[in-house]
Amino acid sequence: MFQKIIGFLWVVLLYTSCNIDKQYQNKLNKPLLLRETVKKLNEVILDNNFTPPVASRNYAYATIAAYEAFSVANKNYQSLAGQLNGLSTLPKPDKNKSYDFEFSALIALCRVGNAVTFPAGSLDECVAQLTHLADSVGMPSEVLNNSLAWADTIANAVLKWSKNDKYLQSRSMPAYTVTNANGTWIPTPAAYASAVEPHWGQLRTMVLDSSKQFLPPPPYTFDIKNKNSAYHKEVQKLITVSKKLSNEQKHIALFWDDNPFKLNVIGHAMFSTKKFSPPGHWMNICGISSQQAKADFGTTLTGYTKTAIALYDAFIACWQAKYTYNTARPETVINKYFDKDWLPYIQTPPFPEYTAGHSTISAAAAETLSSVYGDNFAYTDNSEEAFGIKQRSYTSFRQAAAENILARFYGLIHFEYSCIEGNRCGVRIGNLVVKKLRMKVK
Repeated sequence: MFQKIIGFLWVVLLYTSCNIDKQYQNKLNKPLLLRETVKKLNEVILDNNFTPPVASRNYAYATIAAYEAFSVANKNYQSLAGQLNGLSTLPKPDKNKSYDFEFSALIALCRVGNAVTFPAGSLDECVAQLTHLADSVGMPSEVLNNSLAWADTIANAVLKWSKNDKYLQSRSMPAYTVTNANGTWIPTPAAYASAVEPHWGQLRTMVLDSSKQFLPPPPYTFDIKNKNSAYHKEVQKLITVSKKLSNEQKHIALFWDDNPFKLNVIGHAMFSTKKFSPPGHWMNICGISSQQAKADFGTTLTGYTKTAIALYDAFIACWQAKYTYNTARPETVINKYFDKDWLPYIQTPPFPEYTAGHSTISAAAAETLSSVYGDNFAYTDNSEEAFGIKQRSYTSFRQAAAENILARFYGLIHFEYSCIEGNRCGVRIGNLVVKKLRMKVK
């Protein structure tokens, strides 16, 4: 897709350069290029099966680098230096040199995306195409070279800051220990995979004071034998729903499934299928919103960056809750105590149940996008059409987040109250990001 967009702009360039004498900036649709560059990062993340928390980290650092490369010389935008935890200062461009800061933002996004994404160099072709396009439309060589150098300067500074977030240290921390205690998490079918990112809650947050700032209340006590207990009622509620899922409920569950690596088992054959991860889905919604609103470059970049920051902090907070409480998945409980052959509608991901991660991060993203595009921004989300799932329409971002509560319940991988608590936590995180970050000057 990115190559097609570049090709289209090249055709437009040839036509306009022969008929109208315009400055080179007018020959580039930079909001479109930004959307397509983020899509390219999305594709790389999808192709390499990044887990949702790791994907959120990639989006956050890449978009922050892009935002800083752009905002430093724009009086309508404020730097995030001094606003994000651990990011005190950033370099400044040389006042005696000419730059194209929007172009620098695109390159900085790719540079950081290259560094936090494997395999290394995944976005090199994207950088080469953007550079060739800039040269083709007549960007002066001095401006082009200065802009590339500025992008590298900011990218390096952001990457240096990223090194202290404890991600690298978490790679060598002990694996999750599975216990036999009733009600605690154990690996689930079909892959019986190890627990994903058990130490993610220890990473440095960006806006939150700590991963425990909005720690949800403890889950219901595991009391499966008492039919009047809150826990037993949640299990029964899920079993009841599983017996009569409507086509609409199934569509909602599949639409928000966002399993980046589903293992399909048919007899002795096993193969995987890929979709956007939850943060990838919301980054795509950022692009849909920008396009529908006909947003300028700064607004589009603000939407991506603010949302990516909220997603990142929401994953850290949610993963802190998951591994604090270590609760079993519905599939585990129902198979052991009610029906050994019971299956969820969508595949259970490999990490503890409480609270629901997708419900948490969706609520956080809904708050940040509402702050950029409005409380009642109606849109149609076609993110899942690439995976054979028809589009859905919403009257607001918050309506989409509220539907996600149902989606994880209808998918039969979360208890309803876990989704509700996740949403509540996500709203608090999103609101805090909106309140604390000063980005666009009003």
